[in-house]
Amino acid sequence: MSHPETPLPLLPLRHGVVLPGRVTTIPVGRPRSRALADALRPGDRVLLAVQRDPSQEDPSLADLHPIATLARVSDKTDRGSRGVILVVDPTSRYRLVSLLQTVPYWTARAELAEETSGGDEAQILATALREHLRELAPGDSQLHELLRETRDPAVLADRVAAWMDTDDAKKTEVLLQLDVTARLRRVAELINEARAKAELRSKIDGEVRKELGKHQKEAMLRQQLRAIQKELGEGEDKDELREKLDAMELPEEVREVVDRELRRLDQVGPNQAEGNVIRTYLQWIADLPWADRAPASSDIDAVAQKLEEDHYGLDDVKRRILEHMAVLKLSGASSNAARGTILCLVGPPGVGKTSLAQSVAAATGRPLQRVSLGGVRDEAEIRGHRRTYIGALPGRLIAAMRKAKVKNPVIVLDEIDKMGRGWQGDPEAALLEVLDPEQNKNFTDHYMELPFDLSEVLFIATANDLSTLSAPLRDRLEIIEVTGYTAEEKVQIAHRHLVPQQLVKAGMPEKSVLFADEILAAIVRDYTREAGVRQLAREIQKVARSVALDVARAKTDEHGEREAVTVSPEHLKKSLGKPRFLSEMAERGNAPGIAAGLAWTPVGGDILYIETTKMPGKGRLEITGQLGDVMKESARAALAYLRSRADEYGVDPEFLDKHDLHIHVPAGAIPKDGPSAGVTMFTALASLLTGRRVRSDVAMTGEATLRGRVLPIGGVKSKVLAAHRAGFKRVILPKLNERDIDDVPESVRGELEFVIAEEMREVLAAALEPDPVAIDAGPTTPSTPKGGGEGAVIA
Repeated sequence: MSHPETPLPLLPLRHGVVLPGRVTTIPVGRPRSRALADALRPGDRVLLAVQRDPSQEDPSLADLHPIATLARVSDKTDRGSRGVILVVDPTSRYRLVSLLQTVPYWTARAELAEETSGGDEAQILATALREHLRELAPGDSQLHELLRETRDPAVLADRVAAWMDTDDAKKTEVLLQLDVTARLRRVAELINEARAKAELRSKIDGEVRKELGKHQKEAMLRQQLRAIQKELGEGEDKDELREKLDAMELPEEVREVVDRELRRLDQVGPNQAEGNVIRTYLQWIADLPWADRAPASSDIDAVAQKLEEDHYGLDDVKRRILEHMAVLKLSGASSNAARGTILCLVGPPGVGKTSLAQSVAAATGRPLQRVSLGGVRDEAEIRGHRRTYIGALPGRLIAAMRKAKVKNPVIVLDEIDKMGRGWQGDPEAALLEVLDPEQNKNFTDHYMELPFDLSEVLFIATANDLSTLSAPLRDRLEIIEVTGYTAEEKVQIAHRHLVPQQLVKAGMPEKSVLFADEILAAIVRDYTREAGVRQLAREIQKVARSVALDVARAKTDEHGEREAVTVSPEHLKKSLGKPRFLSEMAERGNAPGIAAGLAWTPVGGDILYIETTKMPGKGRLEITGQLGDVMKESARAALAYLRSRADEYGVDPEFLDKHDLHIHVPAGAIPKDGPSAGVTMFTALASLLTGRRVRSDVAMTGEATLRGRVLPIGGVKSKVLAAHRAGFKRVILPKLNERDIDDVPESVRGELEFVIAEEMREVLAAALEPDPVAIDAGPTTPSTPKGGGEGAVIA
């Protein structure tokens, strides 16, 4: 017997209760429990405590029941990664006093729990319990052996409770009961509960057997009922479905499945749930276009004309689409070459990606189905649910084919970059088969479990940002970039499309309101800052609603037609308010240390200002503006290069010994990162330290190295368009990006001067004014209005 409050190793049990008197096996898997099991040897003693909450990974003393079982280790088996099996011989109850340590395993101080013997009453209860158990289980030799060997009432109660198949909570009650008489009474109650459950189970089994006989009788009656219904002409829905399937041209594999399911449908009753499942499945097969095709037009000129009517500009995009349609025409609709391309239109919001796909469908005569993938996180949305689930349905692609009614429609996979990934699976991975020309001929939906040919579908995906797509999915797409519009293109789009549409929405005739080019240009310049035209349409709608009162009051001529209302600048101020966007150039300060960079965002290009200032200090560099690690490294690299070439640029080599530097990028609420701000940071620092101001008409982009080299960057077209919108006249680009200038619209190229730089000295020569100026209290902070502020700005 242990001395009171003897320190002992402790093993908390999440599941199961070990009672004294019966050898037990315990699986051990938790790291700390595993450490204890590794330290134990046969013959060692261990305390076995029961957790109150099985989910608790790190139980304290309050998380354990106060009574534990002291056991001696008989044997153990190490199963490697599957844990350790301990064989223990529990002997007595101990009361937990305190936990001494929890690492590497638990140890506790405990004292022997004193039990009340119960005297003669306990002996009488034990004898009655033995007789009762012999009557309940006359053929259980193991139980009878246990009853003969056990004379102590306390041990008898523990062994019988451990032998019973009951839940852990009830066994815990037996463990915690220190009064032997009360323990025997509780065990007797558990035996009576188990006996009542056994009797109830026997009664239910008898009723089930009786019901099975009844069901066999009902099956025979249903068979007779079907014969009667056939004579009366009832059950026509199933017959119509059968006739429809028999008349369809189905692949051989599908025909075998249809015949099998029709036989199953004949064998089940009309009111059974399985019959409804089979009928719904067959209805889906009957509704799918296994062989029907739309008489698609292959007239390239018609497609070109439709694209020109619906969209202004986007010449490169239109050409790529026409090239794709020409390949389809020349290769034939059923050849492998026709299945070689999946188009993906990538660009900022509002530039017309979805409407381009609609125009292609309208021009070719194919039905259009749009599958929105934004926010989809379940693989079953693409592949469908298995029919074993209640309420199972096919995926969105099979549903789209059912609505299209032909096997060669145009399917727009809208917002393909907005898919998520959840515990239900990865829908992006499910799209790999759909968008692979070598695999989608036999696309298999989980619900249908039949190969369906998607190879004749013209898939057109749309996305704002391809960086979120996996490399295998991007590899299956032919990327067509749809970049932003110039100000002149927006004015033309407004004249041709937006103004007529918004006037109709406002309930006014098409020519009842006149928008001059100057008015539309003012809306584009002062009230919108976007790559597309969606916000422009909203502003025109506001103006249209505002002038609706003037249109209603306008006088009518002798033919009953009202005079047209011309929108004036006063109308703009009244309906749109003050201009929301000002020219960044006009807002810039005149002090050195401020440079304008060009940034790419998911909604188009933008202007990114870099501000620098210096103050008395000891060489500390502060970088603010919610910048990423790459931009911070660019700032340090620019400063290091300036210090290494201080003499060349006329900078005091010891300027950091007496000054602190601060680099800030406005719009601090927006995260920013990327390498292309390196040139801008270098120019801003050089301007600050040399006292030479940056020219107010210059914007720049490029990555700067520690040796002063200017490396290429991406998004040149979007960045140049942003510089043009902001009113800059000179743009500095890396040498290796010179070829990207051809992608910029010719109207924009004619208004900008491009400086191609290979070294940082060339950047400074083009960006800085020749003469230094005196630096006053510090550079003024430019107000940098942003076009939206949503999302991360990528420099």
